[in-house]
Amino acid sequence: MAALVLFGGGGDLAMRMLLPSLYFLDHDGLLPDDLKIIGAARSEESAAEYIAKVRETCEAKAKADNVWDEAVWKRMEARLDYLAVDATSAESLKPLKDKVGQGSVTSFLAVSPSLYAKIVTAMRAAGLAEVDDRVVLEKPVGRDLKTFLEIDDAVADAFSENQVFRIDHYLGKETVQNLIALRFGNTVFEPLWNAQNIDHVQITVGETVGVGDRWPYYDEYGALRDMLQNHMLQLLCLVAMEPPSDLDPESVRNEKVKVLRSLRPITHDEAERVTVRGQYVGGLVDGKLVKGYDEERGQDSDTETFVAIRADIDNWRWAGVPFFMRTGKRLPEKRTEIVIQFKPLPHSIFDYEDGEPQANKMIIELQPEEDISLTVMNKKAGLDSRMQLQPIKMSLSWGFRDKHDTPPRRRIAYERLLLDALKGDSTLFVRRDEAEQAWKWVDEVSEAWVDGDVKPQEYVAGTWGPDGSDMLMARTGRDWNTTDA
Repeated sequence: MAALVLFGGGGDLAMRMLLPSLYFLDHDGLLPDDLKIIGAARSEESAAEYIAKVRETCEAKAKADNVWDEAVWKRMEARLDYLAVDATSAESLKPLKDKVGQGSVTSFLAVSPSLYAKIVTAMRAAGLAEVDDRVVLEKPVGRDLKTFLEIDDAVADAFSENQVFRIDHYLGKETVQNLIALRFGNTVFEPLWNAQNIDHVQITVGETVGVGDRWPYYDEYGALRDMLQNHMLQLLCLVAMEPPSDLDPESVRNEKVKVLRSLRPITHDEAERVTVRGQYVGGLVDGKLVKGYDEERGQDSDTETFVAIRADIDNWRWAGVPFFMRTGKRLPEKRTEIVIQFKPLPHSIFDYEDGEPQANKMIIELQPEEDISLTVMNKKAGLDSRMQLQPIKMSLSWGFRDKHDTPPRRRIAYERLLLDALKGDSTLFVRRDEAEQAWKWVDEVSEAWVDGDVKPQEYVAGTWGPDGSDMLMARTGRDWNTTDA
């Protein structure tokens, strides 16, 4: 019998994402019949009390998607169990080992990464790190390369690399995976996916929320380490990597590592030219007055809540093509997107509706909706003596067979990743050398800020970051993409 153990099983991540994902997988008949799901946490509560809380969160999520089914719940309920443990103590974990039995165990550490080293050490001593067992680690692992290696070395002492699944939930999104399909499953795009045809790439992760009571964590990490080191660099890798020889996990991850190794280091001499740090001050978001970061924190801080960076990839495919990344809190809208801006026509023979030709643009949107669109030029209808063109946006996402079809349910990204972890498929997970290279590059940026004394620029909550972010683009003759583009 196989078992999935959720350490931190009563916490926010488990209740909000992991357990509803498992319900949906069970609903779709994708979980192994003999899979047992065990919540493990410090809270002293009975299995019945725990299962009641799980039902509450799963029922709310499933009813919102019109897929709640009492029969499915009964099946999942039979899988569920709970045990109060101190996960850092091997002695405390021994009853858990007895409960999971002799089958393979997949352990998801939905706890603070600062506890990873102690937990995996205890797991090994308790017999929960056998050759067929796996461990799933949530980001961020460490806050720099040094602390990452300290934690990961402890993980490596307990588990071999093929047993470790470092999760980045962005990679579980359908649109991100569809980017791989578009690039490598069509002859239309891949021949154009290079410096000869692409002008630049933009990656934006915008959040309207502030830091709030998460400031003790955020003050240690900041936007650079919290978002750019993992989510954004992973997206960059998928856009920029070479075609893998096949879809074997190692083939895909080998190509991603090559991208990270090709990132040009950012020195303190050029830090102010190619990077921007920002911190929000009070302003209006969604029509409501909100506090600035320092006000939320209660004292002054140099932590950045916004970062924009120009990254250059020094290889043949991308030489001369800038990759612009920006992410921040308290921005005007929640938006995650990748913009592939193609080069303009070398010469145009047409008239245009707005007087200016528009270059082709592909937008991969992850939030608030998932979509991939391509802007192309099309003839404007009419009998004008001269042919005029206008831009139209075509959706390349999942299409309906006819107008009566129901769109597929939008899956939680963790559904795919949990299923892959249970199967032992590591394609969408981060390998150790990937994480090392990402931390190495981010550490160089952080050190350049310190050496160059680069302080965060203020930006008003509800705006797209400090003026320096627009200047970062303007210096190259470019602009950030707008929502209606």
